[in-house]
Amino acid sequence: MGTPVDDIDLLAGILLATHFTLGFVATVLISANRTPAAAIAWVLLIIFVPVIGAIVFVLVGFGRLPLARREKQRQVNEKFLAITPGLTHTGHRAEWPPWLSSAVRLNSTLGALPMVGGNRAELLDNYDGSIQAMADAVDTATDYVNVQFYILVLDSTTQPFFDALRRATARGVSVRVLSDHVAGFLSPRRRETLAALSGMGAVWHAMLPLRPLRGQWQRADFRNHRKLVVVDGRIGFTGSQNMIDSSYLKRKNRSRGLRWIELMVRLEGPAVREINAVFVTDWFSETEEMLDLDPTPIVLDETEELLDMQVVPSGPSFENDNNLKLFALLLHQARRRISITSPYFVPEASVLLAIVTAASRGVDVELFVSAVGDQALVYHAQRSYYEVLLRAGVSIYLYRAPAVLHSKHFSIDDSVAVIGSSNMDIRSFSLNMEISVLVHGENLVGRMRRVEDSYRANSDRLELSAWLRRPVREKVGDNLARLTSSLQ
Repeated sequence: MGTPVDDIDLLAGILLATHFTLGFVATVLISANRTPAAAIAWVLLIIFVPVIGAIVFVLVGFGRLPLARREKQRQVNEKFLAITPGLTHTGHRAEWPPWLSSAVRLNSTLGALPMVGGNRAELLDNYDGSIQAMADAVDTATDYVNVQFYILVLDSTTQPFFDALRRATARGVSVRVLSDHVAGFLSPRRRETLAALSGMGAVWHAMLPLRPLRGQWQRADFRNHRKLVVVDGRIGFTGSQNMIDSSYLKRKNRSRGLRWIELMVRLEGPAVREINAVFVTDWFSETEEMLDLDPTPIVLDETEELLDMQVVPSGPSFENDNNLKLFALLLHQARRRISITSPYFVPEASVLLAIVTAASRGVDVELFVSAVGDQALVYHAQRSYYEVLLRAGVSIYLYRAPAVLHSKHFSIDDSVAVIGSSNMDIRSFSLNMEISVLVHGENLVGRMRRVEDSYRANSDRLELSAWLRRPVREKVGDNLARLTSSLQ
């Protein structure tokens, strides 16, 4: 019979061996299909905090949606492609920069939506004006209105849009609405919003619901971050803006005077049905109902410059990080200028390399971000990248408080731009379901330049010397927050 000391030594040995085995198994399983940085971050968490780390990994450690949902994405892709003969025709292909064809092909391969010509676009950078424009479009509906927002709240600001939906259902128009399940619980006035939709006769479903007792479960931090409205397949909207008051109705935002600055785009032409295809996919995923895809695109009279556009859906329902690959390709192709607007800028390594490389080879690169943040971890994590960007020659503009610059877009040289719901951060690349629109057209890029000029006029340029003098506690906080971005 062993002594108590021997028993303690034996128990310690067993625990050590178990811990080592757990670390080894975790390393093998976690490293599959992950970047080394992400794998190392997860392994360290599980080794140093084994029980909590393992629980967190089970909840948020799987990088794709369940196979059944990915299969629905594939079905809609195939159905859409089957009714798109001839739609790869574009109006201004001879004017494309030489590299754009490869970007278009990449997007088609990853997202199954072609580049289409004959589109018209209007940029909407006034918060209340954007909501009114969507309400006005809904008032023209005769067949259907499809609505999808990450955050959807009935309040005094969004009342005109809900009133337009109510008038539409009264006319016999089919109104379908999707909003994110978790975001709904985290936002105010959930009961009032759902009651209003039900009372008017709209059909609402939650996106990516977390209802384990009903068999509805996936990685807990996957979110459907898309924002779009489609009216009769004729008019479409997408961009950065959620359907909620510009303060997000949060007491702390109002006490600080914070208000969100957004950019939406109103579209007409064949690209609208591509936006609708994104809605149809999400509706099918949440309801098992396959809606009809608009068989014939709207043809516009060429009274002004018509644009070539390609809708790029992305997220964990795809096998690849569609927006990440597109963004990295575009950044590498820039020859003169890159203007990036991203409220949450925590770039994946390839995007950071592309930006730094572009600045180092003489491209004029500018980044617009907010001087203040509403999410502490992300805010501090993005600050940790400023030094390397400034040293490479990137111009960083901090949009002055109390505004929060929430727009999500970037432009390349004089004729190519991307606008949508996607931030330039790791979450938007891998964990969120997003929608982006790739646009070719000098006229639209010129209008985006004017929007960027307005940002610059309301921003303070960050200087490297001043940034290096910030307090040590801020440097420590920024760098610690950066470590959390690898847990994906």
